[in-house]
Amino acid sequence: MKDRGLLPVLLRTWLLIGVVDFLFATCLSVFAYGGTFSRLWQGVASVPFGADMLKGGARAVAIGIALHFAVAFVWSALFVFVVSRLGFVRRLLASPMGVLTVAAIYGPLIWSVMSFVVIQSFTQRPPTINFRWWVQFFAHIPFVALPIVWSARPRP
Repeated sequence: MKDRGLLPVLLRTWLLIGVVDFLFATCLSVFAYGGTFSRLWQGVASVPFGADMLKGGARAVAIGIALHFAVAFVWSALFVFVVSRLGFVRRLLASPMGVLTVAAIYGPLIWSVMSFVVIQSFTQRPPTINFRWWVQFFAHIPFVALPIVWSARPRP
């Protein structure tokens, strides 16, 4: 992967994962957990900016969505960088089932870092390992990592 070609790959990867995970998170929250669109994204905003965001209205929703896309950018950029620098990752991606294999590793890694490091550092509380935590752990494979890995994989 040539460095000059990384920006289009990064933008494509970031927008794909941003949208796919946005839709997944929204549907999971609203349809599976009975939450609301606003509450979900206000909750995201409340992680770094505190509980007042839960009463922050449309502004807090917008902040939560912006944070979501910022985090999607970071995980996309990290993966694009790794693929551009590590030949063994490119070779693995080119193998049969390589995209799925890498996604099966990267998705749980993303969720683990987010829950044990990022969110915990803001909230000062360890994650609650319950059914919803495990849903996120496994859902990060198809709804987060797979779009990142598929989109960022080197093209023949």
